[in-house]
Amino acid sequence: MIRIGIAGLGTVGASTLDLLINRNARIAARAGVEMAVTAVCSRDRTKDRGVDLSGVTWFDDPVALAASDDIDMYIELIGGADGVAKASVEAALAAGKCVVTANKAMLAHHGAAMAKQAESTPGASLHYEAAVAGGIPAIKALREGMTANDVTRVSGILNGTCNYILTEMEQTGASFDDVLADAQRLGYAEADPEADVGGFDAAHKLSLLSSIAFGHEVDFDAVEITGIDRVAAEDFAFAGELGYRIRLLGVAERTGAGIAQRMRPCLTPKNSPLGKIEGVTNAVLIEGDAIGSTMLTGPGAGGGPTASAVIADIVDAARGNTPPTFGLSSDKGLSAPTPAPQGTDAGAFYLRLSLADRPGALADVAAALGAEGVSIHRMRQYEHEGDAAPVAIVTHETGEAKLNRAIDRITALPVSLAAPVSMRIVSI
Repeated sequence: MIRIGIAGLGTVGASTLDLLINRNARIAARAGVEMAVTAVCSRDRTKDRGVDLSGVTWFDDPVALAASDDIDMYIELIGGADGVAKASVEAALAAGKCVVTANKAMLAHHGAAMAKQAESTPGASLHYEAAVAGGIPAIKALREGMTANDVTRVSGILNGTCNYILTEMEQTGASFDDVLADAQRLGYAEADPEADVGGFDAAHKLSLLSSIAFGHEVDFDAVEITGIDRVAAEDFAFAGELGYRIRLLGVAERTGAGIAQRMRPCLTPKNSPLGKIEGVTNAVLIEGDAIGSTMLTGPGAGGGPTASAVIADIVDAARGNTPPTFGLSSDKGLSAPTPAPQGTDAGAFYLRLSLADRPGALADVAAALGAEGVSIHRMRQYEHEGDAAPVAIVTHETGEAKLNRAIDRITALPVSLAAPVSMRIVSI
């Protein structure tokens, strides 16, 4: 009998609890061993969670639950990079327990140390399928299914809130603020949406995928992050005319200068694999030398999908399927991070400018771009009211560092009325 303790009975925790209790026979049959939830920890003991918890021991302290001799497996669904979530996982690993977590922020910041602790402590193991892309089995596919491949790139849409907002802006023409308010009303966005719309939530997930794909310690600090809060309705109008959609894309790839990890809004063709993804759906695209490319799609959040991934990890742990946390041994297999210098990306870029409507403004912009060797592929000025003229530019292929220097020049021009917005044009 495996005795399970769960800390955190929010949306995901309650769904996990429901599955473990109401589908216990099916799950135990798959695991090959009997299991039961014997202890829980939550701030509100009075809340009705739809299952009978009368025989379950309640803990007020997650760390005490994690270290308790009364459980064999600890499920951390509290959230947060530090605090009691981190302390409780460390306590459970130190006690030689299997740990299952959905906490991408904690792993992005502390995953290297936790992996070493799990792999050096007899009986301990760390499982986190639910931390990336909800119900999509991205971790197992990459860590185990792609073992024979030399992975060249992992990319994806890793935040359903952002994809919902961008999809709605494209389809309705509404502003970012209006669609964000709708997303909050529908429960897709938090009251404080910064982790989502700022790109940080998705970047946490990308750093974990990159570690597995390229065999390096988790390196969240190396992820270049740009959120979606400056994407405007006019960006969708011009992108649509060119046959593109705007998506927040995470890309981790091996380059000659090191491992590049980027999370930012991009223009991608409407019919590309990631361009087709709409609404709250997530997608992970893996490219390797043996398999070519394969894409996994599905719900990236929510109680049911995420709990499904938690249960999959519980079954793996119960079976004794405990591979190294990030695919390679922390002591001998994983390498130190070798991040590519920021600003080394190259390709075509989209620029949106707000210029004073006066003679010579476009010539000044063209001169600023030309001074840094950035060539214009096409340019369009939109209809407008008042003195601010919106201008969209698509460059020929250029280096990102060159483009950034050109943007600095444009920003300093007297005719530039707002900081330019730039987005990479990709084909994935």
